[in-house]
Amino acid sequence: MIVQELQKIQERCGWLPVEELRGLSARTGVPLHRIHEVASYYPLYRLEPPPKVDIKVCRDMACHMAGAQRLRAEAGAIASEYPAGEVVVGGVSCLGRCDGAVAVAVNDHHYFTGQTAESIRDLVARAHAGQPLPHGHGEQHGALGFQIDVYAGTPAYQALAKWLSNPDAAALLKELEVSGLRGMGGAGFPTFRKWSAVRGAPGAPKYVVCNADESEPGTFKDRELMLRAPWLVIEGIILAGLVVGAERGWIYIRHEYPECIAAVRAEIARARKLGIFGPDVSGKGARFDLDVFVSPGGYVQGEESALLEAMEDRRGEPRNKPPFPVFQGLHGKPTVINNVETLSWVPGIIINGGSWYREKGVRGAIGMRMVSISGDIAKPGVYEVPFGQTLRELVETAGGMANGRPLKAAGLSGPSGGFLPARVPVAELPAKFAAARVPAGQTHFDLLDLPLDFGACGEMGAMLGAACVVYDDTREMVGQALNAAEFYRNESCGKCVPCRVGGQKLVEMSTELAEGRSPPGRLELIRDLGETMGITSICGLGQVASNPVTSVLRFFPGDVEACRGGRAP
Repeated sequence: MIVQELQKIQERCGWLPVEELRGLSARTGVPLHRIHEVASYYPLYRLEPPPKVDIKVCRDMACHMAGAQRLRAEAGAIASEYPAGEVVVGGVSCLGRCDGAVAVAVNDHHYFTGQTAESIRDLVARAHAGQPLPHGHGEQHGALGFQIDVYAGTPAYQALAKWLSNPDAAALLKELEVSGLRGMGGAGFPTFRKWSAVRGAPGAPKYVVCNADESEPGTFKDRELMLRAPWLVIEGIILAGLVVGAERGWIYIRHEYPECIAAVRAEIARARKLGIFGPDVSGKGARFDLDVFVSPGGYVQGEESALLEAMEDRRGEPRNKPPFPVFQGLHGKPTVINNVETLSWVPGIIINGGSWYREKGVRGAIGMRMVSISGDIAKPGVYEVPFGQTLRELVETAGGMANGRPLKAAGLSGPSGGFLPARVPVAELPAKFAAARVPAGQTHFDLLDLPLDFGACGEMGAMLGAACVVYDDTREMVGQALNAAEFYRNESCGKCVPCRVGGQKLVEMSTELAEGRSPPGRLELIRDLGETMGITSICGLGQVASNPVTSVLRFFPGDVEACRGGRAP
């Protein structure tokens, strides 16, 4: 695979020298222009020698709220104390460490959380002197302490053994149907339907891919699952492969998670030695092999077809759909693509039955989920909670609002769903939702009372993702929306015009608004642009890129007017 070979070269050389690219072209028979096309696209690769010290400060959502812009300026001042060009400071898209804002990357593969100017000064001094950097990666902590880990920290692969004793694919699919397990990456597609579609799809071979390219700002739950209980996702992907008739699988992990890559690879090696998978799975005659594919970077790789493009040694740009990956996925073959958490729930469902998972929901909802919560919260982190839990209960689970301040806004799906206010005007709610959930005579709905499940959020017109970012009453929301718009602009792959051009225009117009120089008619133009991008963009990135800005225009008129100096829209 060209993508992985390029990574090996960069790990060895620190960048991609031309002579190395020519050598790779000669070894693989792939034209040099094709290799350069790939190498020049992905954020991971360097086509020029790196500086002696490269500091990248995370600039998105939780880190932005924690003062990333100020910290970046302070780090720049520190860099100026060294010879020109030896210490370089820049920004970087979300590093998946939102519970430890502000997060910083040093020389591409060292990651640190909770950074200050003083700690960065120390890191720069050590790196510049060629000294080993302190271990900034998360340690493997053992048991999660959550119900999802049915082995309580000691991998046993009992679900695989149970199914192999009576390998009835139809029965397993039925348990998944009973469980109501959905895709936990945000789409919420029923798992049993996806597996059934691939099992029944014509064509061979078939593949299974775990999407662990967790790059949505505010989302870091899969990081904890892979780091602390990698056996769950490994067993889940093996079961998926055996059920659908695949003999090969990959776990596609973002390169910014080196500790997760190490933990998963170590457990894969251990399981392979035990015969858990390989040419003779657990001695039962079935075949399945598994490996890690390290992502070369880019938020858009979380889109399943863009991920497949990367695995096929191309620029990771989303494909037009249909066809869908369940019918034409990796190398044009039927492919199951599931999220880390989705696969990690499968062992418990096989051992305990579908009802075990289904009945964990509350208020009529189905099942449980892992949620990442960050921002103005007392205890940011990953929590295992039931679907149907209210936002108020989730906030209480995470220790309440930081400093006891009231909630002003929440992003229930990171930036993708935009921002919802603590009190939503009834006039802005769908009539059916308002009639069912808002007492007569009330003019607003308390967002803290919203049950967090696909049903209630869907009825409200809100998105429910894997992240929850909360904002207290000191936050100015136009600036937060601009930050989110910049993220989508920065991460656009550029394939389609609505996203490539529209994303930049959104940033320009949002900057005008934030700086108090938005001309008459501009707000309506922003809304029109957002609607156009949502309708015409190829993939989800462009379709949701305007949501942070348009939601602020809709729900936070006071903040908008404060920026506009009191002028009417």
